[in-house]
Amino acid sequence: MKKISFKIITVLTLMAMMSCGGEKKKKGASEDVDSKEEASALTIEKPQLTFGFIKLTDMAPLAIAKEKGFFEDEGLFVSVEAQSNWKNVLDRVIDGQLDGSHMLAGQPIAAGAGFGRQAELVTSFSMDLNGNGITVSNDVWSKMKPNVPAGEDGKPIHPISAKALKPVIDSYKNDGKAFKMGMVFPVSTHNYEIRYWLAAAGINPGMYSKENIQGQIDADVLLSVTPPPQMPATLEAGTIYGYCVGEPWNQQAVFKGIGVPVVTNYDIWKNNPEKVFVMTKKFVEQYPNTAVAVTKALIRAGKWLDTPGNRPEAVKILSMPEYVGADEVVLANSMTGTFEFEKGDKREMPDFNVFYRHDATYPFYSDGIWFLTQMRRWGQIPESKPAEWYANTIKDIYRPDIWTKAANLLVEEGHLAASELPTTDGYKPATTDFIDGNKYDAKDPIGYINSFTIGNKEK
Repeated sequence: MKKISFKIITVLTLMAMMSCGGEKKKKGASEDVDSKEEASALTIEKPQLTFGFIKLTDMAPLAIAKEKGFFEDEGLFVSVEAQSNWKNVLDRVIDGQLDGSHMLAGQPIAAGAGFGRQAELVTSFSMDLNGNGITVSNDVWSKMKPNVPAGEDGKPIHPISAKALKPVIDSYKNDGKAFKMGMVFPVSTHNYEIRYWLAAAGINPGMYSKENIQGQIDADVLLSVTPPPQMPATLEAGTIYGYCVGEPWNQQAVFKGIGVPVVTNYDIWKNNPEKVFVMTKKFVEQYPNTAVAVTKALIRAGKWLDTPGNRPEAVKILSMPEYVGADEVVLANSMTGTFEFEKGDKREMPDFNVFYRHDATYPFYSDGIWFLTQMRRWGQIPESKPAEWYANTIKDIYRPDIWTKAANLLVEEGHLAASELPTTDGYKPATTDFIDGNKYDAKDPIGYINSFTIGNKEK
């Protein structure tokens, strides 16, 4: 009996110890949650979130914020879902199916300016600078190349002007054929960049009107919409002869041997803004702390991406099927500081993808106003607007106040140095860093619009 009693006592003691251990473990988990809440210094109103993206390398801040735990550090539990096209992205954010998304910079601006579907959208974070290219088919390149100056090494001198393309377009026209090129969306950076590049060489990319929403009035080149992942296949099929798109879809054309990138958007406008992260105005008003926490995580992701030595790991993450899903070698061509033009002509381009340097994450009013000037230039905004309209419109959409609150908290927490925050009124200085040397001053949008030979003029 004593032997049996001893066994019972031993088993009960072990169970009690296990129970205590379990309570200790639970307490430890609770302490972890508490410490994360203390670290974020924000009471999160909506911790479960779903964000969208298109399969492009510039969605990287979303992937990194999730994979490196930056969202979790803020008490956010985020699902990141690939979307089929940019219209779907816009509609799902407006309709509340997505809490936010990687988006074309022009989309929230157009929605606020009255072009396309209208809605009140907010940008608190600029996702990147540069990152796009213009690619032409092998056949078109073979006809362009004789018009391109070569260096002592025999390789084309960059940047390549669209003047080299003009005789090719003229020959198509003389043969009664339309010269067709692709871009990803009517209010995409890609549309405005390819238009800028063509028009700088005296090639009319076409005008928009209320009746002609294709933007092909008086066009020398017919531009049409193709979703980014479909660009190489559409080029290979001969449906289009060239396109403007983000990575990895220019490098994919090189990899497949079907096309040649001829210019990057870094050459068209040095350190130009590209994608933005967008939420609805209703979301940021209903969940202000959540909006700040999301912005904090994305700023940290941008900084991580531009920290030397991290890009190879970023390439591995982006190559995962749930993100971009392209081959690592294709992604690395542009993500690791190089860019390949003709096969074998790989050049150093350290600023092709910028996610943090040059104040890349800050939503500058001047960046947004540039998009408004291009919408007016090409007729997407059909009527004249006074200069103050440009400033007032963008201040409802671009929200550097949210970014600044997020960044200041990151300084307090030791993730950023105070010196990393820009001292600005929201405007960058006037610049001539364009392929045609034209001067852009966001505080004089009317003068800028009137400075172009091709496009609408203001009184």
